[in-house]
Amino acid sequence: MSERRREFLKTLSSLPLIGGLFACGEAAPTAAPMRNYLAELGVKPIINGAGAYTMFTGSLMQREVIDVIAETSKHFVRLDELHDRVGEKIAALVGAEAAMVSSGCFGAMVCGTAACLTGTDPARIVQIPDLTGMKSEVITQKSHRFLYDHAVRDCGVKIVEIETLAEFEAAVSEKTAMLWFLNKRNPDGQIKHEQWVELGRKHGIPTMNDCAADLPPVENLTKYNKMGFDLVAFSGGKGICGPQSAGLLFGRKDLIRAARLNTYPNSDALGRGLKVNKEEMIGMWVALENYMKRDHEADWKEWERRVAVMAEKASAVSGVTTEPFIPPIANETPHLRIRWDQSAIALEPEAVKQKLRDGDPTIEVIPGEGYVTESVEIAAWMLQPGEAEIIGDRIAEILRAG
Repeated sequence: MSERRREFLKTLSSLPLIGGLFACGEAAPTAAPMRNYLAELGVKPIINGAGAYTMFTGSLMQREVIDVIAETSKHFVRLDELHDRVGEKIAALVGAEAAMVSSGCFGAMVCGTAACLTGTDPARIVQIPDLTGMKSEVITQKSHRFLYDHAVRDCGVKIVEIETLAEFEAAVSEKTAMLWFLNKRNPDGQIKHEQWVELGRKHGIPTMNDCAADLPPVENLTKYNKMGFDLVAFSGGKGICGPQSAGLLFGRKDLIRAARLNTYPNSDALGRGLKVNKEEMIGMWVALENYMKRDHEADWKEWERRVAVMAEKASAVSGVTTEPFIPPIANETPHLRIRWDQSAIALEPEAVKQKLRDGDPTIEVIPGEGYVTESVEIAAWMLQPGEAEIIGDRIAEILRAG
């Protein structure tokens, strides 16, 4: 047997043992070369220094999740039965009465809102988004409005904005179906988590918390359910590293039952098109199991190391300063902010981002969304081994060239 063949077989035999060594967001090694479909399509893989953004396909699934998806694809099942069993497993993991896998966090919000409107009434489930004779309003804080609350509006409701407790008490009425909370905006609103939950209890109105991108820390998976929110929604393809098109909705048993009735496989339901296939359903459960038992401290130390590597390389350029930071809630992981003296280096941050994008390999960092104006910001947690070094070198090269 040739030496090359021995090494190849040795590598193959070790693969099942090393899958667990790859951090969330890092791709496991493949056993053998295969057809390069992305190359055939002319689509370049990117170095993802942005984070778990949907536009950059979220996170990467771990090997065990990919394996269970492949295995599940070989079998037919009764979808409702699978829905039930997976929901029970997830509910036990997060300490909720009940749970379901949804089509992303957006799908979770659609189904959760629909549940608060219809309950388990078949006539109402068929009727929405026509809310004639039904509750038709959802209250939220003005500071909590954002693009994805379209998921709530999909159900036909009117969103009523308030800012103060007095405004809330004036707005709540027999029309109010739900109180909606955007977790990452908790610092911005006058009414905080606990008080929002208490208001829901006081008026007998369900509360839903949108926590889409709010992992890590892992404690958030149980925190808001314990706090008393009736429904909690998470993305599955971000911090959990599950299938990108899956999400989680958990909370009160009666509301999860109602949410299930408002979606697939039920034919005449608002959420009929919000499908999650059997492979993703089981993949989401396995990804959640894996996420909850990871060594989160080790992950954090590795993300900090990557930030330090990029900072050292970028700050070696005259006029460049770097600042490690952690976003306060959403995407709460080590990041790096890079600034420079633009009188000495005549480049706008957007120009640097474009040069990173145009290079080979192509690199994405945190996109400008109206809040990044004087810096380049990089998230470390979705980087693959060796990519922090590549980003640091590339930024230093671009800034030196001016």
